[in-house]
Amino acid sequence: MSNLFKELKNEWAKHTPNLAHCAKLLDVLKLELVHVGFAGPKEAAKSGHNEKLQTSREMLEIAVEHSIKVKDYPAYERYMAQLNVYYYDYDKFLESSPAMHKFIGLNLLYMLATNRIADFHILLERLPSALLLHNSFIMPVLELENYYMEGRYNKILQAKKTMPSEIYSNFMDMLVNTAKEEIASCLEKSCVKISPKQAALRLGFKPGSSELTDLAQRRKWSLDADGNYNFASWHAKPVEVVPANDIAEQTLVYAQELEKIV
Repeated sequence: MSNLFKELKNEWAKHTPNLAHCAKLLDVLKLELVHVGFAGPKEAAKSGHNEKLQTSREMLEIAVEHSIKVKDYPAYERYMAQLNVYYYDYDKFLESSPAMHKFIGLNLLYMLATNRIADFHILLERLPSALLLHNSFIMPVLELENYYMEGRYNKILQAKKTMPSEIYSNFMDMLVNTAKEEIASCLEKSCVKISPKQAALRLGFKPGSSELTDLAQRRKWSLDADGNYNFASWHAKPVEVVPANDIAEQTLVYAQELEKIV
């Protein structure tokens, strides 16, 4: 495993690594990981096994980043689940990884970007309060969650440039798209009509951009005669027919049954 891992590590350290070659190396290393990883406490405490666990952890950290680069999100979730075992279950036998907080923050951002708020808070419960308040990788994600919950979506759009690591950018794109969908939903509910220019500004698009056109088509927005997106028909509520006769008959039946009880 050591030779393959060294090859993977050297390739990944390049400015533009060969992603296809890294994928092949990871496929082989995953099989090796089955024989090494997920040891019990006694095995993990052994010095020789300890070194193997550290190598496996580093390999999984590279695998997580690789899955993000190739946008294979199911693979990301599998690798991150395995990596959490090393961060939380083997923490008594291994020194903390220098990249641990970066990957924890990354996973929190992924939960937020995919709108899995319950899972986001479950992950937070496992972290000490001092980490939440002072860590440079965790704090920005918590701020994003506050913006998201408060509906301050413009802050999310602005925060993309201030993320603590480049690897966060992919999930930030996902979160920005989620925020824009929420803004679009708010526009549909709060506006009777809105001009394309104003809609673009609210959504963080350039007026006349193809992104606005794509979003409008996806959400089935239509322009009226004045050239505005018109949501008047979306606000019309269907008339509810109250079955008065049926309710009256049922009430009389209840009254008769109560008389029998008395």
